[in-house]
Amino acid sequence: MFEPDIHRIAAFSDGTRGGNPAGVVVADTMPDAEQMQRIAAEVGYSETVFAAPNRDGWHVRYFSPSAEVAFCGHATIALGNVLADQKGAGVFPLTLGTGQITVEAKRDKDGMSAILTSPPTKSGRADPRLVTQALDLFSLSPGDLDPFIPAGLANAGNDHLILLLKDRQTLSRMRYDLAEGADLMTQHGLTTISLLWAETPRLFHSRNAFAIGGVLEDPATGAAAAALSGYLRDLGWPHGGSIDIVQGEDMGARSLLHAEIGPQAGAGIRVSGTTRLIDA
Repeated sequence: MFEPDIHRIAAFSDGTRGGNPAGVVVADTMPDAEQMQRIAAEVGYSETVFAAPNRDGWHVRYFSPSAEVAFCGHATIALGNVLADQKGAGVFPLTLGTGQITVEAKRDKDGMSAILTSPPTKSGRADPRLVTQALDLFSLSPGDLDPFIPAGLANAGNDHLILLLKDRQTLSRMRYDLAEGADLMTQHGLTTISLLWAETPRLFHSRNAFAIGGVLEDPATGAAAAALSGYLRDLGWPHGGSIDIVQGEDMGARSLLHAEIGPQAGAGIRVSGTTRLIDA
């Protein structure tokens, strides 16, 4: 039986605190799916990433405790940390089931940091029926939504429902039933439901429901950050070329994400943050 060397890394940390824990397994060859699913369930984090060398760089797959995930931003940042420790700082090409991305990692006086470039983005207005179901799930009403940013369905490797709320207090009260959330997300093919509040046009506060992965909430979600950024670009939002996202505050794991938004429609988003090691 494959017995991996499991690295535990918190990605998008706020210095030596916060961040979203990910398991990282770098192997000579990719384990089979059953083994990876077992390991991810044993690790128990929202995602564990598996990487093995291939001709073009690294073959990568992501698993939550209950299912495989097409793309995971925080686990990619964590993988960059491990690859830079093992191979030296640099840019690492990654092959996913959906295409090619990169992660760049380096260490400096402040610690380890990494930048991923997401898969291409696409977005559109969310189906009103889905929005109604999501509002009911969170015990919200249409009046709780920010009137300046419509509810959207955004993709940067996975589909995310984007709901902007009109005040920080409503965001802090996020509650929902995990089983009902998983059913809704399965029904609509969603990876997360992203609730946000815009403090300024370039600073967002976020909470991400990840019921489909068996997790009530993620403290940092790079894939959702990339999807949001692509959506803002498509809307013509005054992002000024980048946004910052604070996530995880309400669950005691403050996390910081920075997203660079290029002008080309559909182009991948560069999402960056720092990492920290988690004691095993």
